[in-house]
Amino acid sequence: MKKNFLIVLIFSSCFLLQAQEDTIKHWQVKQNISINFAQSYFSNWSAGGENTLATSGKYTLTADYIKGKHKWANWVSLALGYSIIGENKAMKTDDKIEFISTYGYKLAKSWYATMVLTYKSQFAKGYDYKVDSTIYVSKFMAPATIDIGPGFEYTPDEHFLMNISPAAMRWIIVNDERLADAGAFGLDPAESDTNGVVIQHAKKVKTMFGAKMLMTYKYELFKNVNLGTKLELYSDYLDNPQNIDVNWQVGLLLKVNSWLNVNITSELKYDDDVIFHDNNGMPIGPRTQFNANMMLGIGINF
Repeated sequence: MKKNFLIVLIFSSCFLLQAQEDTIKHWQVKQNISINFAQSYFSNWSAGGENTLATSGKYTLTADYIKGKHKWANWVSLALGYSIIGENKAMKTDDKIEFISTYGYKLAKSWYATMVLTYKSQFAKGYDYKVDSTIYVSKFMAPATIDIGPGFEYTPDEHFLMNISPAAMRWIIVNDERLADAGAFGLDPAESDTNGVVIQHAKKVKTMFGAKMLMTYKYELFKNVNLGTKLELYSDYLDNPQNIDVNWQVGLLLKVNSWLNVNITSELKYDDDVIFHDNNGMPIGPRTQFNANMMLGIGINF
């Protein structure tokens, strides 16, 4: 699949940026751009230490349409960040392309019949720095995940949302022949002869069918202190349905003033199709994945 697919998918909602609320009253569009920094510097420091510079850029867009019993909610989240430690090469610390589009038809108070589309991938090549910093283990569209399915949404208030899709299709795309042949991200590996020569290359797409649950919660804990969290669970009916894929994101935003803020984010993931390897390259199985970041940033809302 080509990069044009992502451009069409992501920016199908971004045309809404030109829509003004006073001319299209049913649309509500909000955007945020932030640039975050973290640094440590040492000079003749007896206790030792390494100079560190980390920076990341984030962009979010929400574009919601509500009219009568119909609503269409669109959410885009983009992020890319790098860190430099001492004289080492820059290492990627954050990389995300995420798009969620939900159409809902109101059935009763707080309840909607929905159709949800989600897309996830990343911009740049990623490396397992503990094993090998020269051979990438991921890149744009490798992997990419596309989910789509009908369901029901429960939205009791402006803070909480839960969507359940009992029949959700999922496609795992690994648009890289080397990674696909290796069976990365749950794909069936390539067929090889006894000498390790590939006879038949692997398919670059894995199709799944199962149930998905999406929950979000956002709340202002204190003045200028906002909490947001998103939990996604997926069970594949066709392959080990008891093994639940988990993606849980938490963000805490502390606003110092109208443009300066502190971002604290974390993400926990588990996918039994993602196999980790030891320092010798030997497979050791799936693992719970976790990352956390805290940065001082400049943010603009419009």
